[in-house]
Amino acid sequence: MYRKGKLYFRYGTMGSAKTALLLTTAYNFEERHVDYLCMKPVVDTRENSNVIRSRIGIERECKWIYHNTDLYNFAKELYTAEKRIVDWYLIDEAQFLTERQVDQLSRVVDDFGSNVVCYGLRTDFKSRLFEGSRRLFEIADTIDEIKSTCNCGHKTIINARIDSNGNIVNEGAQVEIGGNDRYVAVCRKCWRNRRIEQIRKTELPLVFAEEDNFDL
Repeated sequence: MYRKGKLYFRYGTMGSAKTALLLTTAYNFEERHVDYLCMKPVVDTRENSNVIRSRIGIERECKWIYHNTDLYNFAKELYTAEKRIVDWYLIDEAQFLTERQVDQLSRVVDDFGSNVVCYGLRTDFKSRLFEGSRRLFEIADTIDEIKSTCNCGHKTIINARIDSNGNIVNEGAQVEIGGNDRYVAVCRKCWRNRRIEQIRKTELPLVFAEEDNFDL
């Protein structure tokens, strides 16, 4: 049987309703009796059970993806054991996939004709691409941005990491799981200005305080 699938990457900053969109899609598939499967990298440890949960409170059971999970073999074993070819794979937090796992998903699309939709972040708190996101940008058939707005009115681009005092953090490991208490999505200008203000506060002499009104 000839099947034609696609590999999709839908990315946005934190708080852009990526997970809510995934869960809404899953609900619509269920209503239409479309075969689908939700999956999520286990690196996201905020949940004790295998669920995908949105900030607005909706959730759905999912399959864990471990760091060593071979996603192509997973699809192959489903077919061997159940004669099942999943029509749609919905994958949350796709930025945490390895490059190899993204390549495996592309083989699921090409060999089985399944559609794979990956939802995730583009960059980390330093504005650097995640491994999984980079590979998706390189090989995905369709790339869509889920846009959201910064408090200043511009489009959010940066997932800024903050400390307990609300100051932007510029150092640390790339992966640190957290929600609104650890991250805030901002535009590039706000991210840059808040970082410069923070450096000025800690490094420049107080005598220059009156000259800190530059439009950066």
